[in-house]
Amino acid sequence: MRAMTASNLRSAHGGESMAHMRYKVWADKAEKDGFPNVARLFRAVSHAEHVHSWNHFSRLRVEPGDHTVIAGAGFGLASTSENLAGACGGEEFEVTEMYPAYIAIAEAQGEAGAAQSMKFAFEAEKVHLEMYCKAKESVDAGQDPAIGVIQVCDMCGHTLEGDAPDTCPVCGASRDKFIAF
Repeated sequence: MRAMTASNLRSAHGGESMAHMRYKVWADKAEKDGFPNVARLFRAVSHAEHVHSWNHFSRLRVEPGDHTVIAGAGFGLASTSENLAGACGGEEFEVTEMYPAYIAIAEAQGEAGAAQSMKFAFEAEKVHLEMYCKAKESVDAGQDPAIGVIQVCDMCGHTLEGDAPDTCPVCGASRDKFIAF
């Protein structure tokens, strides 16, 4: 794998891994703050981030060895509203800055597998951004948002509210590959 794509994939893996754990922590906080639907949202997206991290890591299987990884991440445990603001900011960065650049580099370097893994994450992050920002509006109004069943594709991390589709619109996985939250 070309060095720049490998570095970007390692960075994306690091960021997704940290998001996975951060969202688990923030889910517990939302639960304690009396926002069970926000907690469920954080847990669902945490799973999607785990899928992204796994996919990126799998693409790096041909790149053994120790590497220093630079990945942006939010830290801290605050109110549920502040945690949602952090989630919105992180997802927005991935959608507007990180993944578009990483995908372009992977494609320019002919790294189709890496580009695919990053495209899967990019598509999910757009949904996460929308869901988190909508949830923040409800929390800021003092309400737990009305959120239906959240489905996460266990193959690409695609996330949606409602029934699982017959096939994932992002990766084509069958309905049985979706996990309901």
